[in-house]
Amino acid sequence: MKRVALIGLDCADPALVRDLLPDLPTLRGLAERGTFTPLRSVDPPITVPAWMCMMTGRDPGELGVYGFRNRRDSSYEGFEIVNSTAFAEAAPVWKTLAQHGRRSVLLGIPGTYPPSPIAGKLVAGPLTPGTETTYTYPPSLKDRIRDWVGEYLFDVSAIGGADLSALQERIREMTPRRFQVARHLAADEDWSFFALVEMGPDRMHHAFWSHHDPAHPLHETGGPFRHAIRDYYRFLDARIASFIEVLPQDTTIWVASDHGVQPVQGGIAVNEWLIDNGYLTLTSYPPEPERIEDLIADGRVDWSRTKAWGAGGYYGRIFFNVEGREPQGVVPPDRYEELQEEIAAGIEAIRDDQGRTLGSRVLRPQTAYRSVRGIPPDLMAFFAGLGWRSIGTVGWNGVHLRGTDAGPGSANHAPEGIFISSPSLEGGPPRSLLEVRAALLWHLGIPSDR
Repeated sequence: MKRVALIGLDCADPALVRDLLPDLPTLRGLAERGTFTPLRSVDPPITVPAWMCMMTGRDPGELGVYGFRNRRDSSYEGFEIVNSTAFAEAAPVWKTLAQHGRRSVLLGIPGTYPPSPIAGKLVAGPLTPGTETTYTYPPSLKDRIRDWVGEYLFDVSAIGGADLSALQERIREMTPRRFQVARHLAADEDWSFFALVEMGPDRMHHAFWSHHDPAHPLHETGGPFRHAIRDYYRFLDARIASFIEVLPQDTTIWVASDHGVQPVQGGIAVNEWLIDNGYLTLTSYPPEPERIEDLIADGRVDWSRTKAWGAGGYYGRIFFNVEGREPQGVVPPDRYEELQEEIAAGIEAIRDDQGRTLGSRVLRPQTAYRSVRGIPPDLMAFFAGLGWRSIGTVGWNGVHLRGTDAGPGSANHAPEGIFISSPSLEGGPPRSLLEVRAALLWHLGIPSDR
């Protein structure tokens, strides 16, 4: 009976990993004995929902999950953090495997808290509130984890403030504990599919990319953290080697990521643009930058004169104030598609602060996805292919932001991750994150259920 061990490295980028391979004997060996290819992510290429898109073969629209925070209803304040209940009907691959008598071990996959019963073992991923909660299946597994590693770390802050040394140290505590737990579970349990996701690469990239990348606008030559990312990958490579040591000989090893990385060049204050173009009206303009959520909560948005507002983050989410949908909607439903085209064209025409074309891309969920569940954004804006971040705050007196004003961290996501298989797959590697599930079932000799 074949086995697959999937080592998920959040945010691992194909260009970066290829550049570092000479210093990474474990990953280099896997690539040389098998296949190394880019893996197209989903839109948006964000940890949540990307990993669950991989595990279910469903795109974000089919899942109804468009980021870490989603609208739970059509109110102006109805946002909530995603948890595993959002994916309850999506049939992740481990449920299909269980139907064929195969057991799985899942460790750190984003979107698995709170844990549900599975045929095997589960340790929840990021967004788990803490170790005092029930974060494993079975619940007794958390006691074993405490014995193995003491404090188990689900994630660390990617921002880290000014104390980058403390952040770096915390990441170097998190990673070996995850792999130590993985070693125990891989050696002690019966499984056909083992999947772990390590968040360390993503957190290192967001915090240290400007130190690593000489082309970054904030790069300082000779800075104290210039080798932080390279050194972390060497550290990570050794932990991967220690995990592989305990895998059964018949295991096919996959290394995959949910998206890549690129430098943040700047930020587009999306609500400032909406104000300037007459789509968003405030009762009073803030003297200092404030979150749009706070302006909404304080009643400082004039909904009778507002057609759209936006959210900040990796990408721009534009929401329309639709008559009969939002509480004080003003956009007639028969003007909805016209407004989509109008605002999309306006956003795609935004230039940078030097007058150069940004090359932004705006998607309509109804055409971007195979189907649409939940309450999606009405438009999804990828500024400069995510080279510029979406800034939701208002009070900048301008649309373009640079430097530290462009948001937390110095990196944003890129649309391609990595896929390594050792040995190579007979049918060829998946080219898209949405093809991984089918490739796994095919490799394990299980008929596709889609």
